[in-house]
Amino acid sequence: MPGLATAANSHPSALLGTLRQTPGAIYLLVLLFVGLGLTSPHFLTTHNLVNIALQAAVVTIIALGMTLVILTEGIDLSLGPVLGLCGVVAALLMVRGIPLPAALLAAVAVAIVFGALNGVLVAYMELPPFIVTLGTFGMATSLAMALTEGNSITGLPIEIRWFNEGIILGIPVPIWATVLLFLVTLLLLHRTRFGRYVYAIGGNRRAVMLSGVPFRLYHAGVYVYAAVLAALASFVMTARTNAAHPTIGVGFEFDAIAAVILGGTSFAGGRGGLVGTVGGALAVATLRNGLNLLSIPTEWQVAAVGIVIILAVAFDSWRGLDA
Repeated sequence: MPGLATAANSHPSALLGTLRQTPGAIYLLVLLFVGLGLTSPHFLTTHNLVNIALQAAVVTIIALGMTLVILTEGIDLSLGPVLGLCGVVAALLMVRGIPLPAALLAAVAVAIVFGALNGVLVAYMELPPFIVTLGTFGMATSLAMALTEGNSITGLPIEIRWFNEGIILGIPVPIWATVLLFLVTLLLLHRTRFGRYVYAIGGNRRAVMLSGVPFRLYHAGVYVYAAVLAALASFVMTARTNAAHPTIGVGFEFDAIAAVILGGTSFAGGRGGLVGTVGGALAVATLRNGLNLLSIPTEWQVAAVGIVIILAVAFDSWRGLDA
């Protein structure tokens, strides 16, 4: 019967298509939960699962901005160091008696400067995003080191701890902050002209250029928004450690990239979304949590995340193949 034969033959293709469309984060989360649940008696406890959510907060917030950058076919390696620099700026001002709101606003202003610098160089001067943000990576790191002479800043006011220890309706503040920023970014990406141009810049830049809209302004705005999210993430990170260290953010940019690619956003630009990014951030946080439970040294944890990034890019490439 031809109809049945055709339907049967279509099943493998349909299954393959479904597998390709499923973000790699889902596969990794399933593997991690099964593997770590069997190897560690502490992994599936309520305390540890809440801890994973808290650990994922900073990575998720940074990854939301990184998603927008990668959707425009770019990359921002400076987000981790900008996070560290913003934490240092806010901490230095607070220990000198500057009120908490003013210190936080100053940190956001620093992020805007770095985001605008990245955006102008990438969008208006058309320099490669990798090179530009690698340069601002070094600038932010060096400036943070110079401001602190390489030392941690302690003695922060107790109010800063609210960003980590605060509880609203039984839910920790970092989780509320992550949810709020996710919703804001989701609305920005899917309900505004800015979001439409983010997808268009990565998916069909030539058409956007010919349309006559100020697409370079929107493109630069992506880098500014990502840097502001890094500044907001720095408040959670500073509160968690109750101190600010100049290099504490270095490495978060790689976790964010891993989260974005695992979540299904393509390096080719114009394809992907934020829901997958959240799944990717949870996968990265779960991976790091599991490695800690298994007493894997930190240096090997970095290698593990690097392997995940490579596998994620390979999976992204495979998903892009024609069936």
